Amino acid sequence: MKKYISGLMLAGVIAFGTASCSDFLDEPLRGQQDLENYFTTEDECKDIVTGCYQSLAYDDWWQIYKMYNASDMCTDDEWMGNTTQDPGEYRDLAHYTGNTQTAGNACQNFWQYRYKGILRCNIAIQNIPSVEFNDTTLRTRYVAEARFLRAFQYFDLVKYFGGVPIVERLMMPTEIQGITRSTKEQCYIFIENDLKFAVAHLPKKAEYASDDLGRATSGAAKGLLAKVYLYQEKYKEAEALLQDLCCRGSYSGNTPEYRLLDNFGDVWSMDHNNSEESLFEIQTNSNLTYNLGNRLPVVVGSRNDSGWSWGMPTSNLEKAFVDAGDEVRLRYTILHDGQTDVPGDPTWNEENPYPIKSSDHKSGRANFKLYIPVEKRPDPYDAPHIALNYRLLRYADVLLMYAEVENALNNDSEARWALNQVRNRVGLDDVTASGTALRDAIRLERRLELACEGNRLFDLRRWKDDNGKYAIQNIMGPNGTFVRYNLEESTDEYEINNQQEASNKGYYFTEGRDELFPIPTSEITMSNGSIVQNPGY
Repeated sequence: MKKYISGLMLAGVIAFGTASCSDFLDEPLRGQQDLENYFTTEDECKDIVTGCYQSLAYDDWWQIYKMYNASDMCTDDEWMGNTTQDPGEYRDLAHYTGNTQTAGNACQNFWQYRYKGILRCNIAIQNIPSVEFNDTTLRTRYVAEARFLRAFQYFDLVKYFGGVPIVERLMMPTEIQGITRSTKEQCYIFIENDLKFAVAHLPKKAEYASDDLGRATSGAAKGLLAKVYLYQEKYKEAEALLQDLCCRGSYSGNTPEYRLLDNFGDVWSMDHNNSEESLFEIQTNSNLTYNLGNRLPVVVGSRNDSGWSWGMPTSNLEKAFVDAGDEVRLRYTILHDGQTDVPGDPTWNEENPYPIKSSDHKSGRANFKLYIPVEKRPDPYDAPHIALNYRLLRYADVLLMYAEVENALNNDSEARWALNQVRNRVGLDDVTASGTALRDAIRLERRLELACEGNRLFDLRRWKDDNGKYAIQNIMGPNGTFVRYNLEESTDEYEINNQQEASNKGYYFTEGRDELFPIPTSEITMSNGSIVQNPGY
């Protein structure tokens, strides 16, 4: 613990001028500076907040995006995928081996870099209020941005690990010594308070200047706070925020701030970064001077198309689209081996079909949401220079959260309204069900709409099924539906024949252990045991 906290302090002090993404973050690098002579001007406060945004993803795929990708591998939506290389730490998470040491190692960077980001936010929150501003509203806004970003990063940690240590100010290693994990409930209270402040003091998206596009907004704070409430089953609290965003109930006369894009295929397009559907995204930049782009499209891409093929859609996910008659979202979610008509990319055709060779991949499928057309790829491509913003919260998610909340509150007509908004966009018929059948329809819709976007694992961990178990417990494990599908029902030749990744993924899932990831063993060791491991590991 001492080691990583001291590293956090160093990162926080020297990174104030770190350039990051989008226009508001496209700043020149500044020199190193320490806290004793910092925080004297508005520009210095702007720089530290810029560093807070940069900490959302840092400089490449392995600090944060690796765990975002791994979370989908831990569900029925994705395989690890790459069958030509040793998956290493991925295997212990995705296949639920229970190897605490290796699985904890897979989580180490995510844990460390989330706390580095929290440190940057803490420094901003602690010091900006004492700086004299010509416009005090701007000073409050900077603090609100930092508190939004801190809440986001703590929410990330809670989703993965449960209760974590709360550090809310710059602390010396001696102060950290003996720190313990707060409960999940205590963490949620802390997150809620930050987001309530952000809701009250952040501008709307339209109130920002064009150069500030991509900053946290009051809408983003409302959406994230609603999700925090939903995860705790605080349905009434979530309802008010979601009605505001959806212009329903007492907010029905409001002018909508967000809307669904007409074409689902535009949602993850580079040409539609920060669209009307977006509440919050990790900003990216293709400037080769800085490592501010998104390399994840390379990480998940086919090995036969300059990719690494870590995180490949399953036939089980494709079957869900087919069974639902959902041709539109299937087309814009999954790219297939031998495909001759790839949306937006004429590179692939009858003479040159898209390649995902069975010998190299567990599945003949790739994640199309992160696919970059050949002509739009930067040079070099295998580098953090891809200007595809990573969508963290979008309006379709808001609508489906609203549907879930209203169904839980027995307001099924409102739930159907929200659900059918999402379905109608992709040409699907209205759902007319009520009660439990409607609940199940909403859950399916979340899988189809948000596939491969990092939501599935946390939905499965929080949903309760009719037998009283969490959904993840019914999908994984020796008798899990996903495990039985792969071992007994699947006819997919790729998945059956290529056993370099075993088809029993999820077989070793253990109830009472695998509903959370292990705390990195190194953190427990460095804390001299004051940080306690999750149950079962």
